[in-house]
Amino acid sequence: MTNLLLIESPGKLKKLSQILGNDWIIKASMGHVRELADDGEDALGFDLTDDAVQCRYVPRGAKGKKVLADLRQAVKQADRVFLGCDGDREGEVISWHLAQELRLKNPQRVVYHEITAPAVRQAIAQSRPLDANLIAAGRARDCLDKLVGYKGSKHIVWKLNIGAKSMGRVQSATLHLLCQREREIQVFQPQDFWSVWVEYGEGFRAFYRAKLQASARSPLADSADDTGEPKDAPESDRVLSQIEADRLVEIAQTHPHQVTLVEGKMASQAPPPPFITSTLQQASGAKLHFSPDQTMRVAQSLYEKGLITYMRTDSVALSPEFCQNVRDWLEANDPENIPQQVTRYKSHKGSQEAHEAIRPTDIHRPSTQLRSELTAEDFALYVLIWKRSVASQCHPARLRKTRVVTQSGSLYWEARGQVIEFLGYARYWPNLQADAQLPVLTQGHPLTLQRTQADQKQTQPPPRYSEPKLVQLMERKAIGRPSTYAPTLKILKERSYVQVVKGKLQPTPLGLDLDAALEKLLTKLIDPTFTAEMEQSLDRIAQGSINWEHWLIGWNQQYFAPALEQAQKLVLGKPTERQAVGQAVGQAMGQTMGQTMGQIELPPIKLTEHTCPVCCQPLEEYTYPKDGQQKVMLRCSDRKARQESKHKDAVYFHTAKGSFWSPKFGDLQPVTELILGQTHQSQPTPTARKKRSTRPSKR
Repeated sequence: MTNLLLIESPGKLKKLSQILGNDWIIKASMGHVRELADDGEDALGFDLTDDAVQCRYVPRGAKGKKVLADLRQAVKQADRVFLGCDGDREGEVISWHLAQELRLKNPQRVVYHEITAPAVRQAIAQSRPLDANLIAAGRARDCLDKLVGYKGSKHIVWKLNIGAKSMGRVQSATLHLLCQREREIQVFQPQDFWSVWVEYGEGFRAFYRAKLQASARSPLADSADDTGEPKDAPESDRVLSQIEADRLVEIAQTHPHQVTLVEGKMASQAPPPPFITSTLQQASGAKLHFSPDQTMRVAQSLYEKGLITYMRTDSVALSPEFCQNVRDWLEANDPENIPQQVTRYKSHKGSQEAHEAIRPTDIHRPSTQLRSELTAEDFALYVLIWKRSVASQCHPARLRKTRVVTQSGSLYWEARGQVIEFLGYARYWPNLQADAQLPVLTQGHPLTLQRTQADQKQTQPPPRYSEPKLVQLMERKAIGRPSTYAPTLKILKERSYVQVVKGKLQPTPLGLDLDAALEKLLTKLIDPTFTAEMEQSLDRIAQGSINWEHWLIGWNQQYFAPALEQAQKLVLGKPTERQAVGQAVGQAMGQTMGQTMGQIELPPIKLTEHTCPVCCQPLEEYTYPKDGQQKVMLRCSDRKARQESKHKDAVYFHTAKGSFWSPKFGDLQPVTELILGQTHQSQPTPTARKKRSTRPSKR
């Protein structure tokens, strides 16, 4: 009897052939073989009626036709056909497409999460029919994303005529997160502060605490985050003036110091859970400097070689067999690190838990052998996964934490120390850092002041997101699913909406302009909360709780179609109706004021009667969110000039009195008139008054 196993990736062929032997024919579909046609209204390939979604599927290009022709010949040679595509919703949909195109009768679905002989043979023995609910959820996602992407791009994004090519349900919500952070950075105004500290002859340094009481019992914080990146260096409570800093230094120098509190405790640090897709991308970014796309490509290679379990998962569960294998390895190599009970982890709310966590398939495989068989990046990621998996089953780390409070006059100072007593899991996943060990001290102990100092610093704007940190944020806000994180970031970069600058994601002017327009036109759609609600609906479809066609029709009728119609009116309507949109995309229109935008003309940004104190270009009015309110400031209307460092302080903030004020250039007269789209032949200069701030200039 000849059996045919249809899989997705040709990378699995060799390994599966070795496992199943000569009685099996194994063929790869090369991923998706069918897709929605590009026909009908807006080339959607499906029609939404009152009670049904009528989809039209076609082979995916010439390659898809060729693959299907080859698979039809293979089906003719087989007595039984098994569908072994990946064990997620997308894999279920691909299996369904294959069954439809190849006209398979009663095809058997085979789901395995690792390519090992026991796992594959067990999956075949436990084959099942196709899961109609998972197929429904996958089809709903395909139709939803094409509905949003095609209609939004054609009717909104292209009409803006700013160079943007597309929008998307997950793509635009993710871009919005980056643009929100970028706007926070743009309007951020640094403030000077001083960190005041003392150093004692007994061998430690303590930092000023403004309101600390000797009896205070503040918690002792951990020393590092999950990726192993160190936390910020300690500093004192912020002192906001040089005069106050000098006063504190003088008190410290003229008053005796003594210990008022010594606090010590043993603390345990639990091991981190094994990897899921998002945490793998975060850790490999932090430790190996891999992008999410690179991480998934390398993980796919390891999976196809049978070295790790399936790499698209949001479950932290590990099989009992694997946990026992880790304990066996520890028994032979690190017996003191075996906890009394097997450590189990709980997945976050909403996880699909369709798979295990990402782990090695064989914990005992020699690393020297793998090093010679794998590429450098494959081996590096495998070692990372191996270490995290072993660490997750080890003892917690034990830490001895110490806190000392000292006093001089009316001032309190604080020092903290941490000593690692037992590494535990950190032997394999080193995310702990030992601080300086504090000396043995007792309450009332007099101290010898060696030095006191006030370091001048500046507040820093919120940091831009690295790719791993953005993936972490997407997961926390439930934007997309494990399979969408890497492709979303990739398309944002390919569309030139985002660029990587010094390892951080920075929206381009095009990305900022597109997001500003979408924030005015389709506000709800780019809201991460709204996107997360859609994901929850797809989950309910996968669980069989709701009908996918009725849900998609209702979502379109109740929200998307009316929202799209309203957005089109704003873009295509009268100038007064388009004012909000014109302000939002004003940066993109700055160089094309007065030019038509396809069939329409959008008004430019709000230009004021005032000019930039640096380059004499008109100042524009810019609205931004802060503390839940819309704030207004004036800034240079020349987008390129604003990127220059000399324009850093050329901004005027709206005051409670109705005027505008700059920390560097002083006051402007109240703005009484906004001039839309006018050409300024001669420009008045800003009326500068004496600066309100006595802070020194920051150059």
